[in-house]
Amino acid sequence: MTGHGSRQARIARITPPRLQTLDQGGHRTATWLELFYDLAFVVVVAVLGERLHDDTSWAGLISFLGYFALLWWLWASHTFYADRYDTDDLVYRLLATAQMMAVLVIAAALTSDPAESTMAFSAGYASARLVLLAMYARVYRHVAETRRLVGGYLVGFGLAAAIWTGSVFAPERGRVALWAVALTIDLVTPWVMRRQQAAVPLDVSHLPERFGLFTILVLGESLAAVMTGLRHLDWAWSPVLAAALGVGLATTLWWMYFDNAEGSVVRRSGADRRTWRPTAWIYTHLPLAAALAAVGVALEHVVTEAGHGEMDRDHRWLLVGAVMLALSAMALIQVASLTHPKGSLNRAIALNRLAALPFLLLIGALGEPGPLMVALGVLGVCVAVLIADMTAWDRADQAGP
Repeated sequence: MTGHGSRQARIARITPPRLQTLDQGGHRTATWLELFYDLAFVVVVAVLGERLHDDTSWAGLISFLGYFALLWWLWASHTFYADRYDTDDLVYRLLATAQMMAVLVIAAALTSDPAESTMAFSAGYASARLVLLAMYARVYRHVAETRRLVGGYLVGFGLAAAIWTGSVFAPERGRVALWAVALTIDLVTPWVMRRQQAAVPLDVSHLPERFGLFTILVLGESLAAVMTGLRHLDWAWSPVLAAALGVGLATTLWWMYFDNAEGSVVRRSGADRRTWRPTAWIYTHLPLAAALAAVGVALEHVVTEAGHGEMDRDHRWLLVGAVMLALSAMALIQVASLTHPKGSLNRAIALNRLAALPFLLLIGALGEPGPLMVALGVLGVCVAVLIADMTAWDRADQAGP
């Protein structure tokens, strides 16, 4: 009982934010609250996947990518805050919970009729950004050494949040344009403050883990999609085989990313304030995550259509294109990591991914192959990349340090 009581007392204590990332030693991991926070994004990514499943036209794809970018930025913005300032105190937990509620409002908005959804989306997104401003306002008050950086954030993010709030009351036609302006301001703000950011480092253990967890989150949608594809089908051999191929593809993509994850690049040194590598490493995770989520949607179509042996052209290109985008993003992440001691290994791994692109393009362009052939071909290319990676690792190990 004593331990339980002291635990409750610790949780209830209000602890002001403090800069967590100056100490370059030690190893930080994600908190239980961060893992719980991610569950809200599991919901909204699933909703976006359902929307793309129902509309794989160019309009549907553009809508999916646009909404995904907005939601990824919402998650990333909170993650950057938590990486630097999270003290897991009572106030932070309440603010994070409020932001989770806003994300669930967004998810509900994306399932509403189009005439109603954009207003509710604006309200949910504006609320989430205002909560982030409240978090940074606490930092501005309590963490004097980063006041210049946080002051810039409050100005830039505050202007964007004001536009988001205004978009709730804007006419339907102008609302999306306001979203684009607000997102642009949000993205430009860290760039404008890049000198100040260089003096406020990111954590080389915590931040890469958080991005890896989000990658796991979207990969999990592939497994859920395979199950959904099987749910309404008889247990014929073709959809079951398609499901097995889908699980195999998700596994190879997981394998390729996590066997080569190297996140030390996220910390800028004082001599590297103009380097592009940390920015490329961080923001390339957006197309990677979007591509992996789209792979899950495409795999559901593969399993569903395997029962009748024909695959819709749009669904085929969705799978091929999503895997191509995922491999391209992984290649750029590896190039951004060339500062790692095994830079030549990263270069070889990046080339392995790029070499796969023409073969995937060929699969998409070949006549009208059935869903099993498409899935088998894409999986075969990814397995070949994986084998090439293992070979590169063996060569690097033999070469020594």
